Amino acid sequence: GIASIVFLILLAAAGILFAKNVMRIAANIKLGKDVDLNDNKSQRWKTMARVALGQSKMTKRPVAGVLHILVYVGFVIINVEVLEIIIDGVFGTHRIFAPVLGPVYDVLIASFEILAFLVLVACAIFLVRRNALKIKRFHLKEMTSWPKSDANIILITEIALMWAFLSMNATDHLLQLKGAPHYTVAGSFPISSMLEPLFSGMSVESLIAYERGAWWFHIIGILAFLNYLPYSKHLHIMLAFPNTYYSNLNPKGQFSNNDAVTTEVRLMMDPNADPFAAGGEAPAEIPSFGAKDVTDLTWKNLMDSYSCTECGRCSDNCPANMTGKLLSPRKIMMDTRDRVEELGKHKAKNGKDSHDEKNLLGDYISEEELWACTSCNACTEACPVNIDPLNIIVELRRNLVMEQSKMPSELTTMVNNIQNNAAPWAFSQQDRLNWKDEA
Repeated sequence: GIASIVFLILLAAAGILFAKNVMRIAANIKLGKDVDLNDNKSQRWKTMARVALGQSKMTKRPVAGVLHILVYVGFVIINVEVLEIIIDGVFGTHRIFAPVLGPVYDVLIASFEILAFLVLVACAIFLVRRNALKIKRFHLKEMTSWPKSDANIILITEIALMWAFLSMNATDHLLQLKGAPHYTVAGSFPISSMLEPLFSGMSVESLIAYERGAWWFHIIGILAFLNYLPYSKHLHIMLAFPNTYYSNLNPKGQFSNNDAVTTEVRLMMDPNADPFAAGGEAPAEIPSFGAKDVTDLTWKNLMDSYSCTECGRCSDNCPANMTGKLLSPRKIMMDTRDRVEELGKHKAKNGKDSHDEKNLLGDYISEEELWACTSCNACTEACPVNIDPLNIIVELRRNLVMEQSKMPSELTTMVNNIQNNAAPWAFSQQDRLNWKDEA
C-alpha cells in the first residue's frame, strides 16, 4: 500500500544519507598519515572485547557506569525490535515475528519493555546529572552551547523514543483485547500494560490512530537518530569498537621515535657513514618533525577525535586541569575533530591538494595548553574508549621545538645543560660530586 511505499522511500533516503556521511568521515580520517596498527591481533581483539563491548572502564565510576551499561544494552537489544518494525513497514504486516517465534516472542517483547523502561529512567537521571547537579566536568570552558545541547538532544530523543515504544505497545495491546482487525494477539507487556489506563477511554479508531502515530514516530525517530550520529559526539556508538581495537598497546607513556631523528643520530654516532650512500643523492623532501596540522597526525589520531564521547573523564583526571592550568585533554580532542571537519570541507570543495592556510597548532590549540601537559598519561588511562590525547600533544610540541625552535625558557635552560653538562643541572661533570666534600 501507500504506507509501505512511503516507508521504503524514507528508509532508502535515510540509508543513502547515512552512507554519504560515513564516507565523508572516512575521507576525513584518511587525511591523517598512515600508521600500521595490525600487530598483536589477539591482544587487540581482547582489548576491544574488554573496553568497548565489556565497558570495563565505565564501571570505574559505578553510578555513571551502571546507567551507561543499561542504555548501551537497551540500545543494542531493542534493535531486534527495530528489525521487526522495518520488515512490517516494508511488507505492511504486523508483528511478523510473533507466529515464527511463538512463546519466545512474548519473552522478547517483555524483556524489550523492561529494557526500554530502564533506558528511559537512566536517560532521565543523566539529564538531571548534566543540568541540575552541575557536575564540574560537564561545564568546563570547552563545553559551549553546542556540546551541552548535543548531549541533551540525544537524551531527550531517547526518552521520547522509549515512550513511543511503550505507548505503542500499550495501545496495541488494547486493540488486541478489543479484537481489532490486523492486531493479532501477540506479545507480553509488563510495562506498557501499566500505561493502558491512559488510553482505555479511547475508541478503536483513536487507538489505531495513536498506535500508528507512535509506530511512525518511533521508526522515523530512529532513522533521524541514525543520521544525527555523524554530527554528534554519539558517533562513538559505532567508532568505539574500531578505536579500541587499534589502541596503543605500548607501555603507558612510551614515546615513539621519529625515524628522521633516529637516522641522524645513527649517522652522528658513525663518523665514517655516508648519509647519501643508499641513493647517492640527497632526499627529495626534507622530513618534517611533529605535527602542525591534522594532516601531520596519523589516521588513528583523527579516529580518536571522532570517537571522543566528550564525557570529560580525561580532563577530570588531568593534574594540569585540576590546578587551574589552561589544558583540557577533552578540548584537545574536540579541537582536533573540529579542525579535521573544517579542512575536510575545504578539500572537498577546492581539491584534495588545497589548504586553507589554517593550522591545528595556533589556530585551535595554543602553546600554553601544550606546555601545561605533564605527560602523565592520566587522560588516556581514564578514557572509556582508549583515546590518546597525549600522543597529539607530544606531536604538536615536537613541531614547536624541532621546527619552530619554541619552548619555555625553563626547558631551554634544561636542554642547554643536558647538551653542555650531560645532565639537567648547571654543574659540569667534574663538579657533580663536590657536595660530598661539604658533608
